[in-house]
Amino acid sequence: MTDGSPASARRSIAPPPALGDAARLRALADTGLDATPDEAFDRFARLVSDLLEVPVALVSLVSADRQFFPGAVGLPEPWSQRRQTPLSHSFCQHVVDTEAPMVLPDARLYPRVRDNLAIDDLGVVAYAGMPLTDLSGRVLGSLCAIDNKPRAWTAGQLRTLADLAAACSSELRLRIALDGAQEARRRIVRAHQRLELLAGVSETLAGTLDVGTSLRRLAAAMVPLLADWCLLTLVGPSGQPREVVAVHRDPTRTADVDRFAQLLRTGLSQESIIRAVLRTGQPRLGGVASLADVARGTTDPEMSAIAERLGIASYLSVPVRAVGGTVLGAITLVNASDRQQFDDRDLLTAVDIGRRAGQAVGNSSMYGEQRHVAEVLQHSMLPRLPLVPELELTARYQPAADRVEVGGDWYDAFVQPDGDLIAAIGDVAGHDIEAAATMGQLRNLVRGNAFGRPDAVGALMTHLDSAIRGLRLPIAATATLVRICGERSGVREVTWCNAGHPPALVVRAGGAVEVLEATPEPLLGLARPSVRTSRSTSLATGDTLLLYTDGLIERRDRSIDDGLAELVHRLTGTDTVPLDDLCDLLLASIQHREDDTALLAVRVR
Repeated sequence: MTDGSPASARRSIAPPPALGDAARLRALADTGLDATPDEAFDRFARLVSDLLEVPVALVSLVSADRQFFPGAVGLPEPWSQRRQTPLSHSFCQHVVDTEAPMVLPDARLYPRVRDNLAIDDLGVVAYAGMPLTDLSGRVLGSLCAIDNKPRAWTAGQLRTLADLAAACSSELRLRIALDGAQEARRRIVRAHQRLELLAGVSETLAGTLDVGTSLRRLAAAMVPLLADWCLLTLVGPSGQPREVVAVHRDPTRTADVDRFAQLLRTGLSQESIIRAVLRTGQPRLGGVASLADVARGTTDPEMSAIAERLGIASYLSVPVRAVGGTVLGAITLVNASDRQQFDDRDLLTAVDIGRRAGQAVGNSSMYGEQRHVAEVLQHSMLPRLPLVPELELTARYQPAADRVEVGGDWYDAFVQPDGDLIAAIGDVAGHDIEAAATMGQLRNLVRGNAFGRPDAVGALMTHLDSAIRGLRLPIAATATLVRICGERSGVREVTWCNAGHPPALVVRAGGAVEVLEATPEPLLGLARPSVRTSRSTSLATGDTLLLYTDGLIERRDRSIDDGLAELVHRLTGTDTVPLDDLCDLLLASIQHREDDTALLAVRVR
């Protein structure tokens, strides 16, 4: 009920339609978050509160009928315990609705929110909220800063809030990816448990994720153990056979059975047993069969002639099903007259084999999807390089071979307000989603820590160490931070700080290579505080600075020093090689990709 006043009427207004978007709500559910504290998101809230000096900061996720706070600082009771509010108390719903930041110096002056109950019940007066998005750009909520008195938000504060929102969005995306990966692993485990009875057949499908190889192995396992000859048929999106593998127990019949498989792709009639299995998903058993069955089921007379040579007196055909029940193909087993006819027990065995084959095909598809997701996730974290006058920037990222995982290698480059270029590269320990999550946090911490500050790079790295320890982030990483200043008298001063990372290299105009070595300093994230130092050199026109991760030089069969020496030798005399070509040549030189590799090259033009 309402009291009939305009304010009450506005408070009962329906929520924005965007909140009920099904795809957005699925992504929100996939984060696995709810109205309970989450340490990672509480850290984001604390960062907002500390850096913007506000009493209240929230990581607010908005569903169709409420907002909840996995990260929160400064909420009054009872909301601090509840970690959620109805939409009547939500400013963040408007960030979701507009898909844009909302900045209010004094909410009481804005018609859209001045009657929102959060003003009275939560003390919200000044509000600044930045969208939190998934990989598809759907807005799941807001990272917001709140003050209980009017406030003129500065541009620097809003930039900081936007940077933290980008890092927070990365964490949300990783939670969604992790949830999907865990669910995929659970499905695989359940599938293996159900199919222990067919361990022997399972072994024939193990060791490869290539569909064609799996089918050939399965066919070879069934013939002659279960049948004289067999056909494994997979269908395409149109429902027509797209791939057929055939095997006969007699090697001299290989040409005939291959020809039969070739004709089967286009030569099945409407009365075909295989077509019926593909259409209905129901197995078929022909305890007694003849060439007449082949003639009825085909449109090409040649198939009957081949079947006569191969032998047919009994058959069975079973569906190959995906985990969800979709028919992917069929397995057809055929016996000649000198072999026992198929019976119901053979049919049950074949049905189990069809189910296992379906899971093998599904696993192959899932592998491809997971690899695609992993690559998209990794590259979404790699920045777009800035355009800088008189400097050419090129970067590369290459994952380790045959890995369906995201990793911890990263690079970054951005221009300071004074025109200096900050470049960074690093490597977080690990090769999994957790490493990628840590990498995303570290990269954004580097940006937030360095942007707009004139401090020496050593001081910036020292402050970064302090932030990692103060926020209790589980980070162990190598990194190099570089500042390239503007041109003065034909040269540019370059300062760098190295935290346990492979040394940067400079290819001088003329082809000589200089290793930017310095006293070794500990990795980022170590418990013991350390004061970082800055080193300096200069770059002239034609000089190239190369930053890289250890995947470029590290091998199991040689030392890091040997790898570095080989890289220096390879770079010598490359000062005139176009920068894109140089980076491609360096990646192509890696013979066995045992680790992820990132490169960032800067050339003075």
